[in-house]
Amino acid sequence: MQSQKLGDLLRGKGLISEKELADALAMQDRLGGLLGQLLVRFGALSEADLIRMLSEQLGVAILAPDEAPQPDQIARFMAEIGSPLSWWTQRQAVAWRSSETPGAPVFCAGINPLDPMLAERLAQATADPVEYRIATHAMVTAALEDIADGVQAAAEPGGVTDTRRLRELAQETPVIDFVNGVFAEALSRRASDVHLEPFGDYFVVRMRVDGVLLAARTAPRSRFDAVCSRVKLLSGMDIGERRLPQDGRQSIRVAGQELDLRVSTLPSAWGESVVLRLLGKSSRLPELSELGASEQQAAQLLGLVDRPNGVVLVSGPTGSGKTTTIYRLLVHLNDGRRKIVTVEDPVEFDLPGVVQMPVRGDIGLDFAAGLRSILRQDPDVIMIGEIRDPETARIAVQAALTGHLVISTIHTNSALAAVPRLLDLGVENFLLADVLRGLVGQRLVRLLCPHCARPSDKDRRQTYDALRPAGGARFTEAARWREPVGCLHCAQTGYLGRLGLYEIAVATPALERDVRHRVDEEGLIRTARADGFRSLAEDGYAKARAGLTSLAEVRLVAGAGLDDAVATRVETPAA
Repeated sequence: MQSQKLGDLLRGKGLISEKELADALAMQDRLGGLLGQLLVRFGALSEADLIRMLSEQLGVAILAPDEAPQPDQIARFMAEIGSPLSWWTQRQAVAWRSSETPGAPVFCAGINPLDPMLAERLAQATADPVEYRIATHAMVTAALEDIADGVQAAAEPGGVTDTRRLRELAQETPVIDFVNGVFAEALSRRASDVHLEPFGDYFVVRMRVDGVLLAARTAPRSRFDAVCSRVKLLSGMDIGERRLPQDGRQSIRVAGQELDLRVSTLPSAWGESVVLRLLGKSSRLPELSELGASEQQAAQLLGLVDRPNGVVLVSGPTGSGKTTTIYRLLVHLNDGRRKIVTVEDPVEFDLPGVVQMPVRGDIGLDFAAGLRSILRQDPDVIMIGEIRDPETARIAVQAALTGHLVISTIHTNSALAAVPRLLDLGVENFLLADVLRGLVGQRLVRLLCPHCARPSDKDRRQTYDALRPAGGARFTEAARWREPVGCLHCAQTGYLGRLGLYEIAVATPALERDVRHRVDEEGLIRTARADGFRSLAEDGYAKARAGLTSLAEVRLVAGAGLDDAVATRVETPAA
């Protein structure tokens, strides 16, 4: 029975639409090439889905990670059979011997491993059995580029400077495939950022996964200018300007997903350093419990914003999940009876029913100007992307005094450090005491991989297990200390995903009194503790004790706070 055509198979599985298939077939008629690769190239399909469907259609296994060859294995086999690199590059395939044992099978992997030319060439070259595998375009290209690296670097040691030539290079198929491959890999790894960093004779692609930068691939420096120009074209930037920093943004489609792309370039000694922030257009916000908030913390957070007026501040460094938490609170408030208006830089998630205004610094529309305009829109709830200057702080407090609920972020090291920060910005202490409803500190820690994490050693458990949570009550659940190991599911890191650590200070009468009297941060913490406040370090400890993350990860994020908490609050466990 004849196998089903790839296009029909993809459409039948719901991976592409009728229009996308028609567009790809029309492009194939004009330009030639493989249908699947064309669908991947213009973003209708992910390469992972493509090779899965090709494996089903052709009955050929997918190249497993532990089968992937080293470049020297491929190079040795090419030399052995006298086959030039250019021939394999044209066929988009590689071949190598599985071992040096006589009669060991030869592996051949490519985007179209059943290409008759491959079978014919290998039959002429060796009598040993041949096993075929389907491989991603990125894997094959990276392997071939690694082999050609030295030749290419020697042939083109310098960068390209002509703007017209850069534009031409940026639109060539190998460059488009390279950039698309980087995007697809970033999505498959769940990366939040991609860094392109040029050096003397090579450039590095690094990806931030679960908050940690990991090297993804390297390529010759001679390719960097074209790749950088491709990214600039995608984000609407000036490819001819390489002396000044630039920022750009654009919506693109990659691997069948809509993606908001924010790009920043910075001149460096070897070229422009490029950082891409990848913002997926998800249709669903995670619940507070999915973000890492316990039932008690979720109730506290929702309680803070259920007040009709006042100021609620979420603090933490860039990338700590503040905006996602605030969006979830806005969804809770968005009941159709409130007018909710935001001013953000940029708008990171579309909230139906919420009026969202992006900051435009190029035309003078900053947070303060946007906030002044919002007040004329008769809002009930105002969200400010960040309080960073005296004017924004003053207007936010005035808005809260006139009956609005104001939610914002502020960059401080802890929740209660936001009070002295606002006082430093010129907010009067008696006004801040009147409007403050609550302060939230947030960090993100990596979740232990559920596939490979193992119980940690007893000594560590005995060292830390006596720590009590705020209020002096002992833990009632048995400890489940675990530590990272590393496996294929987590790319050998031992961690998979992230969750939030929270510290929440509710503005009680005692805390308001301290704010009114300008009590320092240490005094504010003592007062908050009397009302059940638990620090980031203590929340991290509780989540490590429950087996969600590791103590090492909490220490990395909470700094010395974990050790200080343990040193000051450990008691001998009851017998």
